[in-house]
Amino acid sequence: AGVERKQAVSTVLATVLFTDLVDSARKQAELGDRRWRELVLAHHSLVRDALSRWGGTEHDTAGDGFFASFAGPARAIHCAHEVAERVAGLGIETRAGVHIGECEIIDGKPGGLAVTIAARLLSVAGPREVVVSQTVKDLVAGSGFSFTDRGERELRGVPDLWRLYVA
Repeated sequence: AGVERKQAVSTVLATVLFTDLVDSARKQAELGDRRWRELVLAHHSLVRDALSRWGGTEHDTAGDGFFASFAGPARAIHCAHEVAERVAGLGIETRAGVHIGECEIIDGKPGGLAVTIAARLLSVAGPREVVVSQTVKDLVAGSGFSFTDRGERELRGVPDLWRLYVA
């Protein structure tokens, strides 16, 4: 009819957080399946409580890891630090990666390169560390966080070098 229809927006700006348990396979072998299940359920409860407190949205769990999003990066960093503190009481440690970017909405949850980047940050993080991209660091300037420069890194499957920091 000569009238252009507007396309529905399929992207959102989102802060993406991935968490993972450190040395989980070793711990699972040490505990056995039943005790491991109890530990994972306790971990999940603590993570979900922290997500709720910091305004995060859970999108997926992969055994002992979480994929969540937030409206802003400071909330994601605070949440990751709280998770690391609280799960230490269970005798386990987490690592986390945080990135912010435009995300495609796929099956109701963020997807695309920004999500992949956040997931790849886990490979750089050590026990109790929250590794963030330069983008996140720049956006939380003035929020009271301090950062340790991890230098420029290649992230598997992601173009270019990425400057990373531990928050």
